[in-house]
Amino acid sequence: MNQRRNDGGGFRSSGPREMHKAKCSDCGKETEVPFVPDPDRPVYCRDCYQNHRPSRPQRY
Repeated sequence: MNQRRNDGGGFRSSGPREMHKAKCSDCGKETEVPFVPDPDRPVYCRDCYQNHRPSRPQRY
């Protein structure tokens, strides 16, 4: 009988994600992001991110 093992490849399912403090590049508000911020790239809070999100093409 073959048993499949979950090697953990892909998304983590155990426990909460590690969050990192950052300052929003637009409004300056303190925020937390699920990745280590890169000083060479902008980081946005949830509110400001909506203004920078690429628009999705409309489907008909």
